Amino acid sequence: MFLLIIKFMYVTCLNRVVFVLYFVVFCLFCVIIDLYLLNLFWDVTHTSTNADKQYDLMTKTPVGKLIIKLGIPTTISMLVTNIYNMADTYFVGTLGTSASGAVGIVFGLMAILQAVGFMFGHGAGSIVSRKLGAKDNETADAAGSVAFFSSLLSGVIISVLGIAFSTPLLKLLGSTDTILPYAEKYAFWILLAAPVTMASFVLNNILRYEGKAALAMIGLTAGGFLNIFGDWLLINVFELKISGAGISTAVSQAISFLILLFMFLSGKTQCKLSLKNFKKGLPQIKNVVATGLPSLTRQGLSSVSTMLLNNSAGLYGDAAVAGMTIVNRICFFIFAVGLGIGQGFQPVSAFNYGAKKYKRVRKGFFFTWGVGEALLAVLAVIGLIFSDNLVGFFRDDPEVIRIGSFALKAQLIALFFQPLSICCNMTFQSVGKNKAATFLSALRSGLIFIPILLITTRFFGITGVQVSQAVSDVVTFFISLPFMIVFFKKLGKEQTD
Repeated sequence: MFLLIIKFMYVTCLNRVVFVLYFVVFCLFCVIIDLYLLNLFWDVTHTSTNADKQYDLMTKTPVGKLIIKLGIPTTISMLVTNIYNMADTYFVGTLGTSASGAVGIVFGLMAILQAVGFMFGHGAGSIVSRKLGAKDNETADAAGSVAFFSSLLSGVIISVLGIAFSTPLLKLLGSTDTILPYAEKYAFWILLAAPVTMASFVLNNILRYEGKAALAMIGLTAGGFLNIFGDWLLINVFELKISGAGISTAVSQAISFLILLFMFLSGKTQCKLSLKNFKKGLPQIKNVVATGLPSLTRQGLSSVSTMLLNNSAGLYGDAAVAGMTIVNRICFFIFAVGLGIGQGFQPVSAFNYGAKKYKRVRKGFFFTWGVGEALLAVLAVIGLIFSDNLVGFFRDDPEVIRIGSFALKAQLIALFFQPLSICCNMTFQSVGKNKAATFLSALRSGLIFIPILLITTRFFGITGVQVSQAVSDVVTFFISLPFMIVFFKKLGKEQTD
């Protein structure tokens, strides 16, 4: 029935532009229906959880069980998000090597949006969780509201400036002349959706840090599945080519935003968003930004690193850019499993640190590190065995496969060193150790990676491009380790059972 409705809209439209408008309106109509049904379902199966019950859940549930409970929805969300990112790579890859390279260029642009969005989201989330743990709901409301409205405003500014200066921006991100036409069409839609994309990061992180990862999962997965379907429909069926991938991504981001916002407006959260709370929270903007600075640093340097990587790979042709783009997508998909469990640890760490239950913070860290190592080890071994097939799945080009396969193997081997580094960074950010968290965030994507990329490419050429991220991961591990040892030595004993 759904496909018949879409087909009818396309047949009756005078042109593709009108169809796109119809498609967006139809998707929004579906969202409204879904939200209505979700509200009915929630009202029937759940009673409103008061603050005391949530406090007991976060401070008394066995740590391992709680992290898994919060980590599974987050992992599913991240996997779906990465699946639809990989769907973009797959469907756009059918349009040619230059089009496939455009995905990597725009990925750097999306990293900029993520950098600012996660700064507000993680900054607010950490504060909200710690204040709820300390039973200070008023401060939690203020922090959440100021982060939400600030992210919307920042998104509007980035959208306007990005569209106005898209050509120099995309060239700065590493676009070649042959990739540029594809990248401009794709980037326009990504920039158009920037405000809701960035605000969604805030809403998602506040939900996670409250311990309501399942609600966050609903918003992200709904948009993710729609994007996968939209890619197939708009690229293959209606032949909108790379613009179809951009439209699909923009629509899916808008729908995720509406679903996540509904969770707050319908009273399913402890944190209350309002203009009144925004005004109260203005003095907290500095604290929100400082707490979220590690995320801005990590994502911002990731964008710079992607730009440098694309420029370095671009010296060896579009196949090199496409190959590294595919490898980065595959590795991040695998890494998302460990990262999802780690993000299940973040609210546990922040909430219990605020409640002064330090022993639970320590237990949670070692549990998360161990589970992350086990999961990533299994996935890394599988990836090493099928590296050629994985790269070839996205682009059946011998040169892309040759370059990508070696880079993939190098990064998969280094995957074993990532869980500790990420757990360290998450811990410091969750408990409000902003300076240490910011420094550790800067290592993998910037302070270590950039010099290694520049040095290895100078002396080893394309091989340096392929192994630079792997070398950076290993070095970051050995720098992060002493930070964690010192932190746990200083951490006080649990004051309450």
